[in-house]
Amino acid sequence: MRDLKQTGFTDRIAAQQARKKALLEGFKPKPAQPDPEFDKLAAKRAAEKEAIRAQHEAEKAEKKRLAAEKAAAREAEAQEAQEAVDAERRGARKERKALTKAEQKAARDARYARRKAGR
Repeated sequence: MRDLKQTGFTDRIAAQQARKKALLEGFKPKPAQPDPEFDKLAAKRAAEKEAIRAQHEAEKAEKKRLAAEKAAAREAEAQEAQEAVDAERRGARKERKALTKAEQKAARDARYARRKAGR
């Protein structure tokens, strides 16, 4: 078969590539019109997510506050208990000292009485 148009190899390759490109262009998606409802829904979803996140943050802060209050209450109870134990120990020590002073006085009086009796 003779080439009537007298095209060369490069011309045929270029024409084939142009046809292929045009064919592939037909399969590409066409740009769609933006849906105004889509933006409204996206904004609504974002607002809902933000509200839920804020609620979670508030709940977390409340839990931390309650935990801190409980810890402070436990610390105060422990402090009071320690003070009570310390006061009890101080009282017992004063008692022992008073007893010891009374015993010392009794011993001193006994020595004095013996000296007097020995004369």
